[in-house]
Amino acid sequence: MIVGMRAGATKIEIDDVIQRANSLGLQTQLNLGSDRTVIAILGSNTGRLSTDIFAVLPGVETVTRIMKPYKLAAHEFKEGSSIVSIGGVTIGGNGIVVIAGPCAVENETQLFAAADVVKKAGANILRGGAFKPRTSPFSFQGMEKAGLELLARAREKFGLPVVTEVVDSGDVKLVSQYADILQVGARNMQNFSLLKNVGKSKCPVILKRGLSSTVTEWLTAADYLLAEGNTQVILCERGIRTFEDTIRFSLDISSIPVVKKSSHLPIIVDPSHASGHYSLVPAIAKAAIAAGADGLLIEVHPNPKEALVDGLQSLTPSDFTRLMQELRPVAAAVGRCLV
Repeated sequence: MIVGMRAGATKIEIDDVIQRANSLGLQTQLNLGSDRTVIAILGSNTGRLSTDIFAVLPGVETVTRIMKPYKLAAHEFKEGSSIVSIGGVTIGGNGIVVIAGPCAVENETQLFAAADVVKKAGANILRGGAFKPRTSPFSFQGMEKAGLELLARAREKFGLPVVTEVVDSGDVKLVSQYADILQVGARNMQNFSLLKNVGKSKCPVILKRGLSSTVTEWLTAADYLLAEGNTQVILCERGIRTFEDTIRFSLDISSIPVVKKSSHLPIIVDPSHASGHYSLVPAIAKAAIAAGADGLLIEVHPNPKEALVDGLQSLTPSDFTRLMQELRPVAAAVGRCLV
């Protein structure tokens, strides 16, 4: 249930709505807009309550039921688009952000070479995995804390904010000390304990879509982050598992306009994991921008042949530099630009 306050509603009037909700055993979440305040009334039994309970209170303009499972990620809670700011980089505005770097941090030489390449090519944020959730327990699992330390040194040297994945609730505090953005991977999209802890950290977060999750399930997972007061949430479409076997995952390009229609959260696309092959990344990246994505998450390795993780889907420095040049006219054609 969403309570829209009148423009100029007083703090006392807003507090009255919150107190009424609390007296009914309900939780609240505030969206303090520039001209009016919106209050989300959250609880399992809101559907059985009359909207008049809140409509009669002073300062209340509208009371609306949200029939979707997700509440805080919905446009009904916040009109317009949310903007996430990280180290001077904004995601969700007219500009398109490019996040690039190796799938996994392997050593200082590899990471710094990748950081140098992506910055010179025009990327805004450096990506690199310190903890790697792998299908096989015998695959490279990442450098863990040592990888985080290298990412922090790369940020200092190259002036790029860094994003890395957190895979365990117990590691949220550690990872947030080093990373500017926490990434919740596809396999953890519905790891609700992890989502709650990441939400409490208040760090900007990229939430990847689950391998077999619907858009509704994805946005409902985002509510777990938002419910903890973390408003810095970015969605990432990375492809879903279908019957198609000629590509690693099927990138749901339609999810971009669907999210834009249903939610205020920014959405980026990971063409590397969707394709599974470097030759397919440019076409998917361009399609994502044309469909309205707010950014791209691309894997770049200084020497993909020697990569410990996902070398086949990683772009070489020359391929990435060429792609960045090719993306600019595509962005301009839809009235946007690379940041």
